[in-house]
Amino acid sequence: MIEYKKISDFPKGTLYSQLSSAYSFHDSFKKYWEEMWKEYDCFFYSNLDIADKCGFITVLNGKAIGHISWDPRNNPDYVIIGHNCILSEHKGCGYGKEQLREAIARIKKSGTQKAVVTTNGILIPAQKNYESVGFKKILVRENKDTPFAGDYIDYELIF
Repeated sequence: MIEYKKISDFPKGTLYSQLSSAYSFHDSFKKYWEEMWKEYDCFFYSNLDIADKCGFITVLNGKAIGHISWDPRNNPDYVIIGHNCILSEHKGCGYGKEQLREAIARIKKSGTQKAVVTTNGILIPAQKNYESVGFKKILVRENKDTPFAGDYIDYELIF
């Protein structure tokens, strides 16, 4: 059974650990993004009021299997979806889609006009996930920062 719990219900390091697992299929992700993942984890655990309003952890049968977060600073015009990950051993089971649907429902309640997200060309399952819940591809941009990950792909979902 899936549940969605507050980030503050879990120890510091949980978000970092989940990102490390979710991107473990390609060594270069950790090499280039590990410091950003640590900063992200540190930010949320230093600002639990923000963490609990702008994200949650997905739990399956009592085990944390993923999380999603969003940046509401441009609300009501738009909200930016940040990290959206599922642990490697739970990918391909539909949990990411359910997690995304729950986040969208929460974001809609805030009165925002649209949600935006950027992913990479190498992350085909992520692209399919966003498209499956109604996101539309609006722009493909060259990725000079981490070219191994493919071009940046920008999506939006208008409410």
